[in-house]
Amino acid sequence: MASDDLWQRLRSWLKPAAGMPSTPVPRPAAPPRNGAGSARVADSLRSLLDDPTIPASVRGELAADFGRIENMLHKLERGELHVAVFGRVSTGKSALGNALLGREAFSVGVLHGTTTDAAHAMLDEAQHDGLVLIDTPGINELDGEAREQLAFEVAEVSDLVIFVGDGDLTREELDALRTLAATQRPLLLALNKADRYGADELADLLAHLRLRVAGLVRAEDVLAVAAHPTAQRVVEVDARGREQSHEQARPPDVAALRERLLAIAAREGKTLSAINAGLYAGRLTDQVSARIAQTRQVVAAKLIHNYCIAKGVAVALNPIPVADLLAAAGLDAAMVVQLSRVYGLPLTRAESGRLVAVISAQLAALMGAIWGMQLVASALKGVSAGLSVVVTAAAQGALGWYATVLIGRAAERYLVAGKSWGEAGAKRAVADIVASLDRDSILREAREEILRRLKSRHTAH
Repeated sequence: MASDDLWQRLRSWLKPAAGMPSTPVPRPAAPPRNGAGSARVADSLRSLLDDPTIPASVRGELAADFGRIENMLHKLERGELHVAVFGRVSTGKSALGNALLGREAFSVGVLHGTTTDAAHAMLDEAQHDGLVLIDTPGINELDGEAREQLAFEVAEVSDLVIFVGDGDLTREELDALRTLAATQRPLLLALNKADRYGADELADLLAHLRLRVAGLVRAEDVLAVAAHPTAQRVVEVDARGREQSHEQARPPDVAALRERLLAIAAREGKTLSAINAGLYAGRLTDQVSARIAQTRQVVAAKLIHNYCIAKGVAVALNPIPVADLLAAAGLDAAMVVQLSRVYGLPLTRAESGRLVAVISAQLAALMGAIWGMQLVASALKGVSAGLSVVVTAAAQGALGWYATVLIGRAAERYLVAGKSWGEAGAKRAVADIVASLDRDSILREAREEILRRLKSRHTAH
């Protein structure tokens, strides 16, 4: 048997991982669309923000997303509805925002890059409804990718989107509309600069736009506006009968859009805000779960590796026949107990033993006489002639190492699936694990590591 000092070192390698969540991260509640779910979503957001099972490392990696969730919670508590304004450069997005607000809140310009960051301001006429307007960069800015990404990020945290065009939609605009529709935000399409068209031409263009965006924007949400109408030429006749002409500014024509926004805010504002918060929190929950899964995989890989060392060294010190390798289940059962804790699905030692027995039985069935001889040959591959006791012990230890890798990976798959082998059963799952691993590279690593440890131990003595 291995000496007491060896087992002390084995135990030091096999310390359980700390700080891993024991239960899956709860997904925030989805609110009903009748407006009754705001309080429930707010509670879910608080639970997500305060969830003690989320590791600090994951919170750090997703700090910006958690910050957004906190902002959304505050938005829900204030009863605000955030409306993002999108469109190409020079379609009049910022001018439309200013016209809706009735003041110069957003920078207006025809050059690319005028709106370099998202800005927002309360809609003066709707402060009691908590309507907040957000201007965004043009989707065709010169350094397009970064600003377009910013625009879509704003869409994710907005409750409703106004897409501004100034004529028939380009392919770029239609693609952007489809992308925005995929974020599950209600969309309004504002045809700006409507003053450039005659009545019949405008009616035809609106009808054409409604056909092009069918399935993306409701027909009643395609509206004509004139955020900054061209000045009107006025001719006046003075007292002497002489004609004088001058340019006279015309007021913005955004009444239909403003009324539509106010109606949506009054009727659906809290519901839209709650739905958006729930959707975003759901995506964050998926990201958190994915990061936790990645962390668990890293911890599990290290744990399995440590048990491989423990079993490989133990077998090398006390060689046992190859045929009995799969029966040496003591360390494997302990490993599976630790793995179950890493994945938040604790198994008792008895349950772990039964799971190892199931996996071992499937491995034994796969490792028939021919396959077994190939495995032994792989374990001895590269060993010099005149096999020394240390070298052959390392080869046998490598076989123990390899068996532990197989058992650990199979148990991990079982745990990841929620203590289930799935429809295909244990036989298929274990066979897939065997097929997915590079046997020769694992055995080579095992031999080298075990030899290094055996030689180090021999030198120490």
